[in-house]
Amino acid sequence: MIVRIMGEGQVKLADSHFAELNRLDDELLAEMEQGDGPGFRRTLAALLERVRELGEPVPDDFLEPSELILPAPGATLEDVREMLGDGGLIPG
Repeated sequence: MIVRIMGEGQVKLADSHFAELNRLDDELLAEMEQGDGPGFRRTLAALLERVRELGEPVPDDFLEPSELILPAPGATLEDVREMLGDGGLIPG
């Protein structure tokens, strides 16, 4: 799957990694619902770092659309709320 981190670029991520990423996404969603700003910042940073670690960078001239778009590292609670689907940032 091609994943874009807004402001950074795209990575190719194997489907086998999504269970781990979904756990982080669930934590992020719970922190957002509770208004836990520090927890939200920590979990968003952990989620994006894991995507960077597990993903393989896609060349800048790659022209296929991203199947999943994640917020930029500096995104606010409100920014991410606008991006959320019913199941969080990462589909189950």
